Amino acid sequence: MNNAKMWLVVPPAVGVPLFLGAVAVGSFAVHVAVLSNTSWVSDFLSGQELGSGDMAAATMIAPDANTAKASYVVPQADGSFEVTIILPDGTATKALIQPPSVQPEL
Repeated sequence: MNNAKMWLVVPPAVGVPLFLGAVAVGSFAVHVAVLSNTSWVSDFLSGQELGSGDMAAATMIAPDANTAKASYVVPQADGSFEVTIILPDGTATKALIQPPSVQPEL
């Protein structure tokens, strides 16, 4: 133990609970930050499909009013991606992007 002399200054009855309390407060702060800054965690915890969250929270003002903005990109099991696009008039549409190995033959 390279910090054994610390317990001569701080008794273990004070230092150990203080250290464990600091770890608990830090962990709680990280969890609150993740829950408040992401939209997919609440979808996951409520059992909804990922990417089906609040679309109003995902819409952001684009730098150019005539530019569409992709709000969600959800990977699919087959290697494709589902992209939700918010159009300039506020309507939403979905696009499915598939790699060449998944696309059907024409």
